[in-house]
Amino acid sequence: MISVAVAIPLVLAVFAIALVVGRTLRPAALPHSEMEKQRLIEAAEVEAETLKRQAALDAKELAGKARAEVDAELRGRQAALEKQLSETAGRERELERQERQIKQRREEMERSEKQLAGREVAAEAAARVAAAQAAEARTRLEKIAGLSMAEAKARLYDEVRDEARRSAADECKKIEDEAHAAAEEKSRMVISAAVQRYASEYVAERTVATVPLPSDEMKGRIIGREGRNVRALEAATGVDLIIDDTPEAVVISCFNPVRREIARVALTRLIADGRIHPTRIEEMVEKATAEVEQQCKEAGEQAAFDLGLPRLHPELVSLVGKLKFRSSNAQNLLQHSIEVGFLAGAMAAELDLPVKTARRAGLLHDIGKAVDQEAEGSHAAVGAAAARKYGEPPRVVQAIEAHHGEVPATDVLDHLVDAANVLSGQRPGARREMLESYVQRLHDLERVACSFPGVERAFAIQAGREVRVVVENSRVSDQEARLLSKDIARKVEAELAYPGQIRVSVIRETRATDYAK
Repeated sequence: MISVAVAIPLVLAVFAIALVVGRTLRPAALPHSEMEKQRLIEAAEVEAETLKRQAALDAKELAGKARAEVDAELRGRQAALEKQLSETAGRERELERQERQIKQRREEMERSEKQLAGREVAAEAAARVAAAQAAEARTRLEKIAGLSMAEAKARLYDEVRDEARRSAADECKKIEDEAHAAAEEKSRMVISAAVQRYASEYVAERTVATVPLPSDEMKGRIIGREGRNVRALEAATGVDLIIDDTPEAVVISCFNPVRREIARVALTRLIADGRIHPTRIEEMVEKATAEVEQQCKEAGEQAAFDLGLPRLHPELVSLVGKLKFRSSNAQNLLQHSIEVGFLAGAMAAELDLPVKTARRAGLLHDIGKAVDQEAEGSHAAVGAAAARKYGEPPRVVQAIEAHHGEVPATDVLDHLVDAANVLSGQRPGARREMLESYVQRLHDLERVACSFPGVERAFAIQAGREVRVVVENSRVSDQEARLLSKDIARKVEAELAYPGQIRVSVIRETRATDYAK
């Protein structure tokens, strides 16, 4: 909209333009008449007047519109100002309310601080009183119980430790029961299948060889002039001949079973031939040596063939055959090695392991006993060295070396060979023990069991395969009985040497007695 201040100058400008136009047109119309001039002037004046009135009307209209706009703007500003005043008043009221709340909270906090300070003072006083009462009560308790605080702590510690041991024993028993339940059936199946699939005859070998004589006159011929024949035979074979102790028989004594067999064969042939002198003795010993070596070779080849192991080194075959003349606790070692090979292979088949490798390790596990008299070290170490020398696989060498626990077992095959060795050696009738060692082992078992506190009596039964321990009911609880069986078993393992395994059974009973009168 155009304001009044703008409209008035605009009207004046239009009037000035009309005058200028009139003056401009006046010189150009000189040739016309006066009347025409007068008419033009009047028309211009009329038009100027009309423009003036129109300009005045426009100016009034513009002024009215401008006034209305100004009034509307003033009213809007007034409303906005009133709204701002209202909001400011509301904010002031809110600030006043918050200020009152803050003041109120400050007063409450001051009151709370005063209360807390009072309570703290009261709590300190109560704590001092409680400490004094606790010290007094502790003193009274120590007097009543007859124990100091350190002694009470020690007794409490012992009780807690015993309770923890009982809880640990219960947990161990639970874990062992679960493990046994899972493994017992599988182990029984594997071992029973292995034992059932292999059955062998028991062969016991003598530790000395006896050669029968047709008559006692033959003893003189064997002795020879001044004993030269006996000395020649003993020098050629490395054995000792016992002639005078038994009638019509000669006893050959030697720790080396192969030499003893060579001497037996040579002496038997000399007696059958009748010509006994040093030269003939040397010839017969050479022939007997060749024959025994051939027997060893054939026995080793037969054992390898029975187990399905055709690719054994010739030296290993010969060593296996020499086990035919060796025995352990009256059990023939060649037969024992074949048994171990079959049993290890059967268990390997049950567990989906290489059967031929297990049989090979079982057959060769005691190979060191064929040469342990000629080399230093245990038969397991000697046998492993021989197997390694003749190109046996590492698993077989490891099983040979670990079958008595001299080195840690690192393969399942090690455990299979060890288990098969125990099965073959511990079956009834396989081996015989000396009476003295048997009695001594029983005595040692009972001694070890009785060395623990709370044990009343101990009995070694089942040929030393089990020891039953009777404990005092008042000193050993059920949980402690479980721990005691483990402690006795660990001590037996550490101090005694025994074949197989020994079962430790701890027996605790409660007896109630009364009399009817």
